[in-house]
Amino acid sequence: MKEVIKHIKFDNKNNPKSYFEVVQIEELLNRTLDHDVFKNHIVKFYIIFFVVDGVGYHTIDFTDYKYQKGTVLLVRKDQIHKFFRSPNVKGYLLIFTEDFIVSHLNKLEALKSLQLFNELLSFPKIELKVQEEEFSNFATLVRQIEAEYKFKDEYSIGITRSILHVVITKLFRIKSKNGQLFVKKKYLKEFLFFQELVEKNCFHNKKVMDYAQKMNCSTKTLNNIVQAVVSKPAKIFIDEIAIMQVKRLLISNNLSIKEIAYTAGFGDPANFFKYFKKYVGSSPEVFRQAHQ
Repeated sequence: MKEVIKHIKFDNKNNPKSYFEVVQIEELLNRTLDHDVFKNHIVKFYIIFFVVDGVGYHTIDFTDYKYQKGTVLLVRKDQIHKFFRSPNVKGYLLIFTEDFIVSHLNKLEALKSLQLFNELLSFPKIELKVQEEEFSNFATLVRQIEAEYKFKDEYSIGITRSILHVVITKLFRIKSKNGQLFVKKKYLKEFLFFQELVEKNCFHNKKVMDYAQKMNCSTKTLNNIVQAVVSKPAKIFIDEIAIMQVKRLLISNNLSIKEIAYTAGFGDPANFFKYFKKYVGSSPEVFRQAHQ
């Protein structure tokens, strides 16, 4: 199976052991890389995209997000994204792996921090109030991270991790103030376990009952958990994850539509076609052509 878009692993050549990098957006857009950032690519790390000035667009999982001064975009590991040419944009990319967070925080706190990037729980775009301290305070934190990143003494990585945790926590606060957080802490652990199961198994199993059995609970309890966290039935949640993974599969390799249907767990390609069109509104072939 030949990949037709790049899978980008974390690679900080200046400090390979840090699992963290801060890059100015305008500098990245002019870098010579082994991949084209203006084409779809899959990232194997997390990104906080912070715009200090300028306007433009950025694509995350096939959705174009318009940005401006004060916009923060959040990219989760294994998402597909691409840049657009925006000659006037200025800002920062805070790039880091799961290990960078986990090595600093206890397991539960790290799990909570990474949920900021979970697009299934909340919107991946945040607008900071540029006329208020919200923007200036956030920009100060990011510049402190940049300064520590350049300083590189024995304390820099620890200080960077601590400031990054503050940045993430502030973004949680802003999302909460804006009504963008819907997670009920009571069910967070159970919901995330369910999400992980679905992301690993949705091509082979789309039945709520089977997931409930794996979680040692009833289908009613599982529906209650999902309803409480994302306000939708478990079956719809399963289908949404399956569709997103099919979309990624469609543009990330050269498998035929028939082969993708079988990979996605459909014995009959005609059923796959109906399933995809029901949720996406177009055929798999039309979607592939539009995003390659």
